[in-house]
Amino acid sequence: MDSNLLQRNKPVAIWLLIGAVMIFVQVLLGGITRLTGSGLSITEWQPILGAFPPMNERAWQEAFEKYQQIAQFKYINSHFTLSDFKSIYFWEWFHRDWARLMGLVFIFPFGYFIVTKRIHKGMIHPMIILFLLGALQGIIGWVMVQSGIGTTLLYVSHIRLAIHFMAALVLFVYVIWFAMLISVPANSKTFAPGIRKLNFWILVLLTIQLIYGAFMAGSHAALAAPTWPTINGMWLPGEYMFTQGSLLHDLTHNLISIQFVHRNLAYLITILVAVWTFKVSALGAASPLYRMRFIPLLIVLIQVVLGVVALLHSIKDTKLLYSIIHQGVAILLLAALVVTYYYTSPSRSSRRS
Repeated sequence: MDSNLLQRNKPVAIWLLIGAVMIFVQVLLGGITRLTGSGLSITEWQPILGAFPPMNERAWQEAFEKYQQIAQFKYINSHFTLSDFKSIYFWEWFHRDWARLMGLVFIFPFGYFIVTKRIHKGMIHPMIILFLLGALQGIIGWVMVQSGIGTTLLYVSHIRLAIHFMAALVLFVYVIWFAMLISVPANSKTFAPGIRKLNFWILVLLTIQLIYGAFMAGSHAALAAPTWPTINGMWLPGEYMFTQGSLLHDLTHNLISIQFVHRNLAYLITILVAVWTFKVSALGAASPLYRMRFIPLLIVLIQVVLGVVALLHSIKDTKLLYSIIHQGVAILLLAALVVTYYYTSPSRSSRRS
């Protein structure tokens, strides 16, 4: 890709990265929505009128009455007053409205770039995929809410939450990758197959770790063992991890098993990132990859500390703050490793000269 085309693509790349930042914020809002139990507070989907919260006390009362019909209110929040309802309504409403705002931020500049011919033929298919991923994310979110209406479900399943979370991260990664694809010159990449392979497997493990992070949040697994470095005084709580006779069920539903996997994946990823840093440090100083070699390691070390702090605060009033920061840093680690992976070339032809 020549320098003139890269320069022409720059506004599109900036637009995409702004979208990535907004997706990052949206994922954090989703985490707050889950941790505050707000996800089922709005019982209907109104794409246009739903952009506004209830505008008077009568409208608030009607929304509250609809919430009172679902199982979550009847069995968990029956003590709620209208004021309590407003507090959880806010987070779900904000989460939905931020999604609407993202839609506008993606659609209107897209139209502008089409008219000004900033989007060339090679971008059409990636753009279609981008909008399809965005639409899919909205559909998954609404299906989750519907699962708690007219049923006995008290909370949205942590499995469904993990699907929703990971779909958002797929969109997040895709947008970052697309932005780099149209703005980063090929000769800035480094041919380092060993480092690239290690980076790939760290990303695979991090993907599993992020899924288990969603399981932790969705099932409140931290409450089963809010201790560290042991799990309720045990290093290997085997008798508490496998209780259902089904390995898959235990690994996805047993709270101790979920926490055990989440903890130990964190240690493994930290070790592998340290190895990756050591390997990248052996590259030439002219490589952009060399210059960013400490970023993933710094983020993963912060993340491990935050994970311990969030776990120990899971039974305290500060649990929301630390949990959301923990989630945010995890997403930053994902972004950093996607960027470093992009900067490793799969072939010698694009090796930095």
